Amino acid sequence: MSRVKRLVQSYGKYIAIPWRGDAAALQRVIFCVYHEAEELRLRAKVDEFEIVTRQAGHGWSVFDLTDTFATWLYFQRYAKSYFQKPHLLAPLLPKYLAFVMDEFASFLQKNQIHEDSVVALAGVGSLFGFLKVKEVVDQLAPQVKGRLLVFFPGSYEDNNYRLLDGYDGWNYLAVPITAVKDF
Repeated sequence: MSRVKRLVQSYGKYIAIPWRGDAAALQRVIFCVYHEAEELRLRAKVDEFEIVTRQAGHGWSVFDLTDTFATWLYFQRYAKSYFQKPHLLAPLLPKYLAFVMDEFASFLQKNQIHEDSVVALAGVGSLFGFLKVKEVVDQLAPQVKGRLLVFFPGSYEDNNYRLLDGYDGWNYLAVPITAVKDF
């Protein structure tokens, strides 16, 4: 059985457990951790995550971060100069985070997300080098009344997450789901 299929099964077992209504925002975050080389396989199987979520009686929506940086940069007044001098982008990255938050808020409203829904966050790897996943999750999680599922390309060990295994990770209290072991 493939690792992505095992990840779907582990997620399905977890999401079927009845939810506590009094969980804090950051306790409602789920990280499905997979090896970054599995990105295309995982994206091809996102509908299987939706199926097991709906079978458990929950709503489902996917918010994709993949194109958010390109969209945000396109609307910047001096976009051409940022391509010539990328170091000038660093001070503007908090505005990119604000853009992501605004896009996410309008996505939630448009899709009528409620407390019994799962909002999946795809394309997290596209944040690499621009924003820290922890910052984004900390901002988005309180907006989701149900569960925030983060498809996380990287590794997890001893409560430490590493995006794309590219730099030091961070400690986060979300529920980790991997293909190796059940939650």
